[in-house]
Amino acid sequence: MRKIAVINGGSSFHNRTYRESKYREYITELIYLPELEETDLMRFDVVIFPSQLHLGLVKKNAPKIREYADHGGIVVSFGPQPIEWIPGQNWEHRETNFWWWTKKGASSGLVLRNPKHELFDYITLNDATWHQHGVYWPPEGSDVLISTEDGGAVLYVDKVSTKGTWIVMTLDPDYHYGSYFMPATERFLDGLFPWLRDGII
Repeated sequence: MRKIAVINGGSSFHNRTYRESKYREYITELIYLPELEETDLMRFDVVIFPSQLHLGLVKKNAPKIREYADHGGIVVSFGPQPIEWIPGQNWEHRETNFWWWTKKGASSGLVLRNPKHELFDYITLNDATWHQHGVYWPPEGSDVLISTEDGGAVLYVDKVSTKGTWIVMTLDPDYHYGSYFMPATERFLDGLFPWLRDGII
């Protein structure tokens, strides 16, 4: 089983998702974001960066995070990242349509790009479907798992930029689960955490 650390920004939805819920059992340690600079990340196999962290503090620690990845670590990033700290990051902001699902026969616009990936033994496309805040155009050689119809990555795995693994997504399940709405996000986390702990990455 992998040792998983979560960077905790201290927001109410961070605490509900990572400290006070069923997902706490998967987490070896919660690291308060202002203390990240002094923390030894090499003790962990996976480090999760939740959505809506203070991006200035994240960017300040970018060299430390990169060093962790260069030693084989697995970095997971949730949510929009308009400030560059992820290797090869190429973020495109898009207007969010929160109400697409209210139209009869509406499509989310999401597609599976690699349906045989092991992650999809743990989640379905429906579990990853609520809304998007933008897309990534990831480094060449990355494995795009979920994208928009025009090819923008919503969830991708990058094993080419460092010696480690970057699991990068525009999705923000922790925000919605921690804010007590959006049922799909609970299903997503129900599958993601077991995969991160025990699955093939």
